[in-house]
Amino acid sequence: MLDLAREGLVEAVRNKGFRVTEMTDQDLDEFTEIRTLIEVPTVGRVSAVASADQLEALRPLAQQIVTAAQEHDVLKYLESDHQFHLQLLALAGNHHLVEVVADLRKRSRLFGLASLNETGRLVASAQEHIELLDLIVGGKTQEAEDCMRRHLAHVRTLWADGRAEAEERKLAHRLGSR
Repeated sequence: MLDLAREGLVEAVRNKGFRVTEMTDQDLDEFTEIRTLIEVPTVGRVSAVASADQLEALRPLAQQIVTAAQEHDVLKYLESDHQFHLQLLALAGNHHLVEVVADLRKRSRLFGLASLNETGRLVASAQEHIELLDLIVGGKTQEAEDCMRRHLAHVRTLWADGRAEAEERKLAHRLGSR
């Protein structure tokens, strides 16, 4: 629990234990901004330096993300998505950059996924990984950067929609139990 508290995922509550840290819209906006500043140009760099073999080695992960989303397997989705993004960024050769992105992803990745999984809306986001990989393999650097920018913006929108859907379910539950 102390490790989770150090990572900002839970907070200590005096004489009670721990509670999950609430994510605000500002937190999610800031995480998305930082990831965009890091990941978009890094995708461009990967497009210039990675070999076709290195990139094609990521294709099974990209497909696993789509399959997991289609099968509503949130744990497999998270695992595959995490591995894909970090392995893609690692091709740029900067392990500190990968650690920073891993930390940002850890802080925000679970947000809103349950409701998005229930509605099947993770599939469109999942398919963006294959599109991104195709663009990089095709040497379309600018298009790959644009795709990554769209993907991060899409993920942020999904988080917002997930929050709204969760709040609607809580309200409906409260009203229904009266």
